[in-house]
Amino acid sequence: MPAFVTFGRILFAVLFIYTGATKLIAIQATADFIATKVVVPDVIAPYAKQVETATAMTMPQLLAIAVGGLEVIAGLMIALNFGTRFFAMLLIIYTAVSTVLFYDFWNQPAPENAKMVIDALKNLSIIGALFMIMGYGRATRSAETAYGDV
Repeated sequence: MPAFVTFGRILFAVLFIYTGATKLIAIQATADFIATKVVVPDVIAPYAKQVETATAMTMPQLLAIAVGGLEVIAGLMIALNFGTRFFAMLLIIYTAVSTVLFYDFWNQPAPENAKMVIDALKNLSIIGALFMIMGYGRATRSAETAYGDV
């Protein structure tokens, strides 16, 4: 059983490693997509300007690097079984926030929103798998013990 869990964890982590790497390879395309959906709140706009000036990058570019790096690092840590629960929780938060921000199917009419609904449901399934990874954790234990925690 532990070999199957390890194999499944590695296969699952490939999703985040790949998507994070593609975001980092095409930073400008990712930043352009982020810029269409994310607006910096007025409360933190002065601080965002300072960060943009210090780094000579726009906030969408910085966010593209941050989310790409998060996906690659968290995916690698889950695959390598280091800090699994922590990185799974980070990915749960990231996936939930990105689903709300980027898959706003509720703002589209019924026939056109079908792909968005399916993508949002896929993300919901990914969140479920991340909760299972969090529940199983790093330690190897029997299935009876793992299910007895509930």
